[in-house]
Amino acid sequence: MKLNRVGLGAGVLLTAAALAACSSSGSGGGGTSTTASNSGSSSSSSSGACGSGNLSGEGSTAQTNAMTSWINGYTKKCPGTKINYNPTGSGAGVTSFTAGQVNFAGSDSPLDPTKGEPAAASKTCGSTAIDLPMVVGPIAIGYKLSGVDKLVLTPDLLAKIFTGKITKWNDSAIAAKNSGAKLPSTAINVIFRSDASGTTQNFEKYLAATDPTDFTATPAKDNAATVFKGQGKAKSQGVAAAIAATEGSIGYDEYSFAVSSSLSTAQIDSGAGPVTVDKTSASAAAGEATVTGTGDDLTLKLNYKPTAAGAYPLILVTYEIACTKYKDAAIGKFVKSFLDYTANDGQAGLPALGYAPLPAALQTKVNASIAKIS
Repeated sequence: MKLNRVGLGAGVLLTAAALAACSSSGSGGGGTSTTASNSGSSSSSSSGACGSGNLSGEGSTAQTNAMTSWINGYTKKCPGTKINYNPTGSGAGVTSFTAGQVNFAGSDSPLDPTKGEPAAASKTCGSTAIDLPMVVGPIAIGYKLSGVDKLVLTPDLLAKIFTGKITKWNDSAIAAKNSGAKLPSTAINVIFRSDASGTTQNFEKYLAATDPTDFTATPAKDNAATVFKGQGKAKSQGVAAAIAATEGSIGYDEYSFAVSSSLSTAQIDSGAGPVTVDKTSASAAAGEATVTGTGDDLTLKLNYKPTAAGAYPLILVTYEIACTKYKDAAIGKFVKSFLDYTANDGQAGLPALGYAPLPAALQTKVNASIAKIS
């Protein structure tokens, strides 16, 4: 599947101009569980009107392709609006939001209480800052290995490869899981994110949960260079490009970038058999997430050992971080309107981009939180 996306370098803004008349969708209600299957369909609008003027956001590169689609779709519906999104990485996005430099942030991890991020963001907002899950993004294990069309890895193999305990492709442990594969004796070239990345933190959380013996570091956005053995590349685009360019490489990246770069992706076997990464297997795992946030905050705890049949265990959820009440009411109305679009009409196009839509019950909760933004 080829991905339709705009090529972006570091610090380049995604900007869309309005092309057609504004329309709106109706309102959503509350929910109690995230276990329902994903709908990917439009729900009713909580905002009831288009925003006006300019809106700015920054952060997650994993959601770049989704954000491009959302901005194009929203501005077609709402002429005269302009939305800029700067894909600088989750860490940079949170920093800019807490500094009051952007109206919303995109992040692959929610605001971190251990770093004082919720308090700092809420202080800037003058109201409670909330995390709103918006995209389910499988984390693909992309690789380039001539002659190896199928590669199966287990959690412990992943941990050992990325921490440098396994360094050759024909290592007996990899060979045992890939009977019949022509594994070369070449060195494994690990690629990781060099910038502060929610994708890194989610990947490390997975390793810590599934193989704490081999992965002992505390998961974080910015420690990849100290815990992984390989070379760092900036942003999702940089990781995908590096894997594609170098024989023997392996790395973790948001699935849509693996798709757009035509990377081979490993299957993961957590004990119940190999599972291929795709939007369906990712949605099956996302349905087992639980909400741990309070009030209108919808921070999620992912289950890295899902029980659902065919569930791909290595996923991330990208959040939009927003204020519940903006100091500028016009900005609040615009943010509310745009997020309503992303949570409803915007979900329908995600599968074609390599993402999985929100599970239906979680989508209902997101709508309820968006409805309270002002």
